[in-house]
Amino acid sequence: MSIPALTQKLLAAKKLKGLTFTDLEQVLGRDEVWIAALFYRQATASLEEAQKLADVLGLDSEDIAELISYPTKGLGPVVPTDPLIYRFYEIMQVYGLPMKEVIQEKFGDGIMSAIDFTLDIEKVEDPKGDRVKVTMNGKFLPYKKW
Repeated sequence: MSIPALTQKLLAAKKLKGLTFTDLEQVLGRDEVWIAALFYRQATASLEEAQKLADVLGLDSEDIAELISYPTKGLGPVVPTDPLIYRFYEIMQVYGLPMKEVIQEKFGDGIMSAIDFTLDIEKVEDPKGDRVKVTMNGKFLPYKKW
C-alpha cells in the first residue's frame, strides 16, 4: 500500500507542530477518525475545513485543492500487510458472515451504510493490558423489492 504524497506531508506537518488528531478536532469541529480519514484521502474536506487545516499546518493552495477534491477510496485489491490493518481484514474473514447473519436476523435483508456512518475508537484501560474499543454505527438500508 503506497501512502499518497499529501498524506505524508500532512502527517509530517502534524508531527512537526506536535498536534494529535484529537487536537485537530477542536480546529475542524470533526471527529478524530474522520480527520485521519481526510489525511489518508478517504474523505473530502469542504473549502472552509481545508483552509482551517492549511492555516494550522502551513499548507499551500495545491494541498487545499487536493483536500477538497473527491478521492479514490479504499486500499486497493491487495490483502493488507500492515499487521494492525490486517487484523481488521482477518476479523471480516472470520466474523464477516456471522455478523451478516446476525444483522439480517435483526433487521432483514439489507446492508449497513458506510456513508451514513460513524466510527469511534476508544482506549479501555485494563490491568491485564489495555484494550481497543471500536464502535461502528451505520444506518440500516434494506434492499428494495420491485
